[in-house]
Amino acid sequence: MKDLKQKAIQGGLARLLAQGANFALRVGSLMILARLLGPEDYGLVGMVAAFTGVLSLFRDFGLSSAAIQRAEVTEEQISTLFWINLLVGVLLTLLTVAMAPAIAAFYHQPRLVAVSAVMALGFLFNAAGIQHSVLLQRQMRFTTMAVISTVSLAVGTVVGIAGAKAGYGYWALVAMTITSPLVATIGFWMAAAWIPGRPRRRAGIRSMMHFGGALTLNGLLAYLAYNAEKILIGRYWGADAIGIYGRAYQLINIPTENLNTAVGEVAFSALSRIQNDLARLKNYFLKGYSLVLGLTIPITIACALFPEDIIRVLLGSKWGEAAPIFRLLAPTILIFAIINPLGWLLFSLGHVKRSLKIAFVFAPLIIAGYALGLPYGPKGVAFAYSAVMTLWVIPHIAWCVHGTGISLRDILLTVSRPLTSGILAGGLAYIVRMAVGHLLSPLPRLLLESSVLFAAFLGLLLFVAGQKSLYLDILRGVRGPAAVKEKDLVSA
Repeated sequence: MKDLKQKAIQGGLARLLAQGANFALRVGSLMILARLLGPEDYGLVGMVAAFTGVLSLFRDFGLSSAAIQRAEVTEEQISTLFWINLLVGVLLTLLTVAMAPAIAAFYHQPRLVAVSAVMALGFLFNAAGIQHSVLLQRQMRFTTMAVISTVSLAVGTVVGIAGAKAGYGYWALVAMTITSPLVATIGFWMAAAWIPGRPRRRAGIRSMMHFGGALTLNGLLAYLAYNAEKILIGRYWGADAIGIYGRAYQLINIPTENLNTAVGEVAFSALSRIQNDLARLKNYFLKGYSLVLGLTIPITIACALFPEDIIRVLLGSKWGEAAPIFRLLAPTILIFAIINPLGWLLFSLGHVKRSLKIAFVFAPLIIAGYALGLPYGPKGVAFAYSAVMTLWVIPHIAWCVHGTGISLRDILLTVSRPLTSGILAGGLAYIVRMAVGHLLSPLPRLLLESSVLFAAFLGLLLFVAGQKSLYLDILRGVRGPAAVKEKDLVSA
């Protein structure tokens, strides 16, 4: 595919712009809803989400990634996968409804029975659109996917805010949660313009099922590792505690989730197509990796240095207890930016078994960290989370890149340039804060310190760390010829 580089750059730009809009929507809705609802409202929905999040890992059984990773798929395979996804969605919906009384009993919250039953519909809505989104992604129609993502989030946000203003409390959050996947699925069907055929018994999907199964198990272990603390905090410290921790975690997770969605989809599709050309794959991967780090590091430093101002501006004064948790969780933004792209690399090369082995080692370590921090409350858990992640990052990198043609040295060198620029820029921004910050209220102070941080980081990264050529190359890719030939819907 001669125009792969240009497609990847333009698709990545479209996804980044969409994720920028999504970021604004999510932060804006959080600012509004945090002032209309209380910690308990968020806590109740968060309790259910901790359980449904586990089940959501099985919603497509990894079959979407399996279909994208394959060089070619047939009409019969895609149709069969669609019906498998839909069946799994129905089963997960029924399972969540059946589990609702047990979830309510676990947290001692009878209200969770109805909340669980309604949130279960999200599985069905998601399942109906998975293979349609796969077709769009195989064609690298990321601009279309970006528009659908933004519109679905916007509609869900409007529904949530309207419900909160009308006094529906936590039900507003429930409605927002199930509205977005419904709207997204409708959009995927309209854009793909594809009607699934009948399922076939011998469609040749066994290898895809194996790939998807390993990927699902890997995702399950990762989910347990990254979310067990919410179950523990909710169980032992109550709805208010998980509400406060959850808002800090949500804010911290927004940059990671947005970048992972924006760049991850494009990177996985592009790298899968050149998996047999290791030299080209290494070049593409390290450039994309550097871009992710460049976008993430200044956000990490801002969250670590200015948590009180960020929480006050975004959530309001009643959420002040979230600020120290927010600061303790800040290192995870950078760590996820370092380790998530390594997952794209492994999956595109078909190394799902290695990723699974890594998850089997990592999950028990981080859950043990939560257990040690739990007696000290949400702050203790946040500290344990960041500490274990920080200690794990170097072994994780070394294990992932072994035998891929990319070395640990390549990764550390790529990380060092933006990280050094970020540390120096953060020091300058903090000096400015100490000098004049006391003269300003939270919003103008946050604008000043953030502006200094990002401007200094950009200057250092481009002109001192020598990253100017990388970003000029990306700009050339964006401005190149945009004509892309239409491919067959299935085999693109």
